[in-house]
Amino acid sequence: MTVQPADGLSQAAAFPDPSHDQWQSLVEGVLRKSGKEVSGSAAEEALSTTLEDGLITRPLYTAHDTSPDTGFPGFAPFTRGGTAEGNAAGGWDVRQRHALTDPARLNEAVLGDLENGVTSLWLSVGGPAGVPVDALAAALDGVYLDLAPVALDAPSDLDAAAAELLRIYEERGVARSEARGTLGADPLGREARTGVEADLGAAVRWARVCVQDYPGLRAVVVDALAYHEAGGSAAQELGLSLATGVAYLRALTGAGLSVEQACAQMEFRYAATADQFLTIAKMRAARRLWARVAEASGAPGAGAQRQHAVTSAVMMTRRDPWVNMLRTTLAALGAGVGGADSVTVLPFDHALGLPDAFARRIARNTSTILMEESHLARVVDPAGGSWYVERLTDELAAASWAFFQETERAGGLPAALRSGLVAERLAATWAVRSERLARREEPVTGVSEFPQPAERPVEREPAPDAFADGPGGLPRVRRDEAFEALRARSDAHLAASGARPKVFVAALGPAAAHTGRVSFAVNLFGAGGIEAVHDPVSVDAETAGGALTASGATVACLCSSDALYAEQAEAVAGALRSAGAAQVFLAGRPGAYAGVDSYVFAGCDAVAVLTSVLDRMGVA
Repeated sequence: MTVQPADGLSQAAAFPDPSHDQWQSLVEGVLRKSGKEVSGSAAEEALSTTLEDGLITRPLYTAHDTSPDTGFPGFAPFTRGGTAEGNAAGGWDVRQRHALTDPARLNEAVLGDLENGVTSLWLSVGGPAGVPVDALAAALDGVYLDLAPVALDAPSDLDAAAAELLRIYEERGVARSEARGTLGADPLGREARTGVEADLGAAVRWARVCVQDYPGLRAVVVDALAYHEAGGSAAQELGLSLATGVAYLRALTGAGLSVEQACAQMEFRYAATADQFLTIAKMRAARRLWARVAEASGAPGAGAQRQHAVTSAVMMTRRDPWVNMLRTTLAALGAGVGGADSVTVLPFDHALGLPDAFARRIARNTSTILMEESHLARVVDPAGGSWYVERLTDELAAASWAFFQETERAGGLPAALRSGLVAERLAATWAVRSERLARREEPVTGVSEFPQPAERPVEREPAPDAFADGPGGLPRVRRDEAFEALRARSDAHLAASGARPKVFVAALGPAAAHTGRVSFAVNLFGAGGIEAVHDPVSVDAETAGGALTASGATVACLCSSDALYAEQAEAVAGALRSAGAAQVFLAGRPGAYAGVDSYVFAGCDAVAVLTSVLDRMGVA
């Protein structure tokens, strides 16, 4: 029954529901104005975006884009959250990472973080990058261990670090029932990073200790960061995390633990990226996938995955690192909205070395602002019910399960690692993405787009490599690596000669004709550390040669409209050649202009272009 308002006016009565066909017709009209003659579903496909793993995001989702029943928060399949209350009670756990070898410095940093919003600690212990095991007590001096959970990261000193942490609990009177955190056993993750063949015995031993005596401690971490940091896609990261979890589940149940006990001993660690919707879908899909594993193992109620999200190291840049604050904010938002239990925001200077106090403060305050000012944690699964997010979650889960099955068919994760299957699949994914990065189809602000070659570099104390103690495992990649190599060449040239390599931007005609392509050229060459000189504002065949000589450059780039290129490009290129230009570019689609060597345009291989320019300039 419809209840009419007292005044007889029905809400939205004057707004009939538009049909999908009407929407497509409007899209066709817009695309037609841009020169694309498409109709029907082709018009919608023209606005779709293809992601990794064959996922496609469409411009419009409706109620017809159904997905499987996601259930309720706290109930299988746990898509909407591992607990009924989610993070609504107190927000997500703000977990700060610390990798310092000096116990005094570590203690100062730890206390400062805990006093200012951090709620748990992620400590590197032992090995080349962690605090010595025998100094762990000093590093935790003054820490209320019954209030602040500790997550250990001790890949090469697991037994000693775990034993020392439990000893400290006993020494300081922390009841075994009050101890919280994780001992960090992840032998397969260590194998992936170092190539050291995994022995699951220690993980099993510590899991049994936790089950018997420390109900609040988890012994095992399923760390999928190694696969993300080797260039893997979201589906590959989730699929390999499932394969890792299944391997540990087999080992733990084989040692006498029940499925419920084994599942309760695992914490899953995932990367959160600046693609906030994909991150939301990743967290939701991961819970659904693990719930399926628990169901297949005979314990459907045990599939509530405990999640620790870490902002992606792959997306962090060394140039213009301040932009990393924006990237990590989006990543933390995605992780929180996706329902991660713990979130670690890496400091903006993470890629440069050991973070300073300011960077750590900004990192921890990111979560504080998202929770306390934006109130993101007050709603359980706020993205739930969004047709887009639900469909993306479903499609990502399907792609992840397929990759998990491929890994299982290869004999399980240990066999897939040792046969090279994992490395091969991740490398293939990264090769495709590297091509997109090189062509700036995936722009990196401050690096491949809007670079600042003259910026003052941010310097930090070098950070030791926590995984330097093995023969070599999966590689670690960064989105900025190709452009960083070019910028490093420019820096070396500056140090040796006192000047950066230069390109003369020869703008033709009035500003209205050349401004867009001048900006394009300045950004393109700047991404390789090549200084663009465009003074005077505009040149012609008579003035171009003198302007090139005055600039001190031996490479030039013509910038103007297609109409002016037809009138002036060949004459100006000839003048530049006569003045000593060794290479002449033209900003625009390839044509047949005499005197022009190469063309630069949106979608060209910027890395290849810039590499060739530096090579020709003799920049080592």
